[in-house]
Amino acid sequence: MKTQELFSVLEENKDKTLLFEYAQGVFVGANYHITEVKHITVDSVDCGAQTDSWKETIIQLWESPSEIGKTEFMSVLKALGILNKVGKMKTYTLDAEVKFEYSNATFHTAQLFVNDFEIRGNNLIIKLAVEKTDCKAKELCGVPEETVKAEASSCSPGSGCC
Repeated sequence: MKTQELFSVLEENKDKTLLFEYAQGVFVGANYHITEVKHITVDSVDCGAQTDSWKETIIQLWESPSEIGKTEFMSVLKALGILNKVGKMKTYTLDAEVKFEYSNATFHTAQLFVNDFEIRGNNLIIKLAVEKTDCKAKELCGVPEETVKAEASSCSPGSGCC
């Protein structure tokens, strides 16, 4: 999801509470805070020696240990207020991919992509997911598509790619 799409979804649902589902049926605790917004420019070189660059918006979620047991989730309106304040200080690249950075005691720190969203009652649920790593230079490196589909991780050592 692009940053602008996220803002549009939030604007359309200002009257709802904001929940984040980071695994099937598993949610970020109601004690979460938006603790940082990163405006990232990625400049990369892949294993086929191709360069690329893109922008990302990364919103960090943190569960406050002093608010464990909290049951009331942040409102979409409050989240929008935080994100709009950030936008006045550092301009968003609206066509940048948006990710949420999150971890807790049982889930490793990860930058999660927005897969979808759902309205359930008075809740706006942002559905997050881990995206697997991939080889961007499959064609250049001669990695057959059948191999890529068959293997859980493509571009493995000895494949002629990496």
